[in-house]
Amino acid sequence: MQAPTDRVGLSEFFDRYGTALTSGDVVAIANCHALPGMVVSDAYSFTFATPAAVALSFLGAAPSYEERQIVAAHAQLIDVQALSPVLSLVSVEWEYLDSRGNAVPGESYSYLLRLGADGPRITTVIARR
Repeated sequence: MQAPTDRVGLSEFFDRYGTALTSGDVVAIANCHALPGMVVSDAYSFTFATPAAVALSFLGAAPSYEERQIVAAHAQLIDVQALSPVLSLVSVEWEYLDSRGNAVPGESYSYLLRLGADGPRITTVIARR
């Protein structure tokens, strides 16, 4: 099992997550989350307790990626804090690429991750400015 602050392992995890997000692979997105999970922003919060609920929550994001023609996402790890032997808080700035190869302004999130036998899983997503 890797340490909760292993940047190489975390980068690989977020690469898989970014690929799932931009391809609309809601099954892969759901597999990146621990259950129950939570999403928190300035305007709303919601929880999910099943893989189907995770998938449904991300179906709404797919049209936004399609509208902006985003085909790739890269997570730049800004900060990684070990909170316990299995929990880490990871601040990420997403860098997007559109279908014409142009950079698209990204978004910033903090992710509370739990490290398990099968690697990290997202327990909480916090939207940042």
